[in-house]
Amino acid sequence: MPGLGISFGRGGATSFQQDLANADCIIIQGSNMAECHPVGFQWVMEARERGATVIHVDPRFTRTSAMADVHVPIRPGSDIAFLGGLVHYILENERYFHEYVVHYTNAPAILRTDFQDTEELDGLFSGYDPETGEYSPHTWQYENMDGVVPAAGHKEVFSEPGAGGRGKVRGKHITEVPRDKTLQHPRCVFQVLKRHFARYTPDVVSRICGVPQGLFLKVAQTLCDNSGRERTSAFCYAVGWTQHSVGVQYIRTAAIIQLLLGNIGRPGGGIMALRGHASIQGSTDIPTLYNLLPGYIPMPHAPNAQRFEQYLHNNESASGWWSEFPKYVVSLLKAYYGDAARKKNDWGFHWIPKLTGDHSHMTTVANMADGKVKGYFVLGENPAVGSMNGALQRKALRKLDWLVVSDFTLTETAEFWRTAPEVLCGDVHAQEIRTEVFFFPCAAHTEKAGSFTNTQRLLQWHHKAVESPGEARSDLHFILEIGRRLKKLYADSKEEKDRPIQALTWDYPTKGLREEPDAEAVLKEINGCTVADGKLVSGFTELKDDGSTACGCWIYSGCYADGVNQTARRKPGREQTWVASEWAWSWPANRRLLYNRASADLEGRPWSERKKYVWWDAQQGKWTGADVPDFIVDRPPSYRADKRDQGLDVISGDDPFMMQADGKGWLFAPSGMMDGPLPTHYEPLESPVQNFLYGQQCNPARHEWRRRDNPYHRAWEDPRYPYVLTTYRLTEHHTAGGMSRWLSWLSELQPEMFVEVSPELAAEAELENGGWCTVYTARGELECRVLVTERIRPLQLDGKQVHQVGLPYHWGYTGRARGESANDLLGFTADPNVSIQESKALTCNLLPGKRSQHRRAALGWEPLPLPPGVEEVPRDHEGIGPHEQPSQDKE
Repeated sequence: MPGLGISFGRGGATSFQQDLANADCIIIQGSNMAECHPVGFQWVMEARERGATVIHVDPRFTRTSAMADVHVPIRPGSDIAFLGGLVHYILENERYFHEYVVHYTNAPAILRTDFQDTEELDGLFSGYDPETGEYSPHTWQYENMDGVVPAAGHKEVFSEPGAGGRGKVRGKHITEVPRDKTLQHPRCVFQVLKRHFARYTPDVVSRICGVPQGLFLKVAQTLCDNSGRERTSAFCYAVGWTQHSVGVQYIRTAAIIQLLLGNIGRPGGGIMALRGHASIQGSTDIPTLYNLLPGYIPMPHAPNAQRFEQYLHNNESASGWWSEFPKYVVSLLKAYYGDAARKKNDWGFHWIPKLTGDHSHMTTVANMADGKVKGYFVLGENPAVGSMNGALQRKALRKLDWLVVSDFTLTETAEFWRTAPEVLCGDVHAQEIRTEVFFFPCAAHTEKAGSFTNTQRLLQWHHKAVESPGEARSDLHFILEIGRRLKKLYADSKEEKDRPIQALTWDYPTKGLREEPDAEAVLKEINGCTVADGKLVSGFTELKDDGSTACGCWIYSGCYADGVNQTARRKPGREQTWVASEWAWSWPANRRLLYNRASADLEGRPWSERKKYVWWDAQQGKWTGADVPDFIVDRPPSYRADKRDQGLDVISGDDPFMMQADGKGWLFAPSGMMDGPLPTHYEPLESPVQNFLYGQQCNPARHEWRRRDNPYHRAWEDPRYPYVLTTYRLTEHHTAGGMSRWLSWLSELQPEMFVEVSPELAAEAELENGGWCTVYTARGELECRVLVTERIRPLQLDGKQVHQVGLPYHWGYTGRARGESANDLLGFTADPNVSIQESKALTCNLLPGKRSQHRRAALGWEPLPLPPGVEEVPRDHEGIGPHEQPSQDKE
């Protein structure tokens, strides 16, 4: 989550769900929390019972809206304009928390003279390279900085000058950055921020988002009235924000708001990232992502990090907590390779694979469809219906030599060769598909032990309840067996390329007749130990860079402190404080509320008694309070860094964001963001309207896949696809339905795929409630039932009425409840920071009845041409263009 990581220092929710009860105002945007996170929503309800105002900003009136005090209908894809309007309101009306902003953010920092904003370049920042479609952050830097300020998120960005190659550790002169604490200098971050958001007025917000001015101003005033010394407000978001071509910048805008209002690091404040299921947070902490190693350590790139020393220089910071980077990397390599990792061989760094480019999901699938990928493991995923442009996903699966699927049931991905719609309708013949499919039944969470890392960074242990049936085995068992067989296969090899497998430590103990791996032994390895005696360390501050410690994930270090599985703790809430620090274990260091040094003022005193959380105890000479202090515990508030200081010594007593190189919350991001240092409103790739603010229509750094099997609509006002489409989930089903559509009870509650339309749209498109409808885009089409409801309404955008359409994305072609997949309608396009798809804002059309002809672009169907007199319109300024993935090979 670089939106949070770049802004504050860590890629995780800043608070915990129980703390929402202490909020005075909660804005839920990009989430239907009541239906998608119903257990956590109880704390929103408790806050409301205590007097908090709950605001829900969403295109649809949902169960969350029904429980909120205010519902704000908004056009999908326009959230930056809405949030930018809040920033404008805060700045223009001087509602920001002045002392917090001056001392705890980078607002006073003065930028270089050659920085140019979108206001000067009509939607572009300085540093854009039209040849690559990427930005260089060289001009975004603080004045007098040597090189580029290292970011706590994307630390290895090779467009950055000084990022490797010159042998300099970035951030070395961070203490010499000029600052204007009066916030009046025209190039200080605060003034740049004011100019950037000056045009995001309530009138502009209304024209772009379709939100009435009065309703917007009510939200802005309520938020500001409930922020300050005595009161705090919280934001909650989910994939309604992330799944956009500018999704990371949505979160950045919320971060700017919360920093301006002083709501980060304080009880009842923060930004709650509501993750998709029980351990999505865990799957980024110990990542299933191609470009990260455990604990948000970046994968090395080829050829820029062939040597260990070079890799450290590319990632290490001379200031802030990331100056400890070498300790975490060396300890990780010792966990991987044990005795084979020595100083003389750079701890086995050369055995770590090096990235050669973009290996994200969409790029991999495109390459697969072009015959460039031979084999594919699918574990707990269902891309045949659960990923964008489903027909292209299935086309790619048909081009493999082999496919391995491990799941509870025979999902659409396992059965693509015989149950896919193109097979059933005869467009594809099963006997012509060459892919060999191997299906491995896996154990459910009740049939294995392990941990979940939930939405608030909380590791909770679950014990095995029953044995798995038949040949079903745990994921741990599956991976352990693959590793064992690979090590046996290459045991006698003399080739250097096989050394990584030979050197890998793989001595995990097993239990029972089935030889299931001991999950707690894995957790101990993750926790870390001293190599000489195997003694478990108490936390990441004990890790060393001399090879004396091994640790599988530094941010999880301490989860098995004192030889006790801290994640299995279950002390009842009535027996401890409301923070409940003895229930399970939260990273890092069991802190529940991150950046909590900011809950106290410059002298270390709570901002108010009502919002007291962590403070400086002068008698004890340390920070103390209701939580583990997120600060150097014995560093007094009066401490100030010297210009000669480096590493942790650079963190002054008034630097609450100690993961950052400058210790400050970033209103302006001088590095780390791939699409600009400040959030900017761009339209989705497919929009009903032209960008009202800039000539640059879309995110200029977005990723596109321009292929015949992935066509796009006209940039705006495409008469073939006049309606706005968004996707969402239901309480009764889970993700693509691979677990829920097989259950009779849930299938009975939500038996059929449907489209949600307003009465006005139903009349215009001649749709009947309960009848059939065909929804189509340039990628494909589907048939579903019609739900006519006032919960989704047409919006007025600058005098133009725009209709909206909602589709749940849970259906597929196997299971008890079957239906066509909403994901078949989506295209491949991505946010440049995290390569996530744009599935929450696109355009479509509707036809009454069952009118599908099984048309799919991945099967060669060509979209209808534009009507006579209607021409294509550009998404970009002349000479500007996005980063395009390799074009489709000829068939």
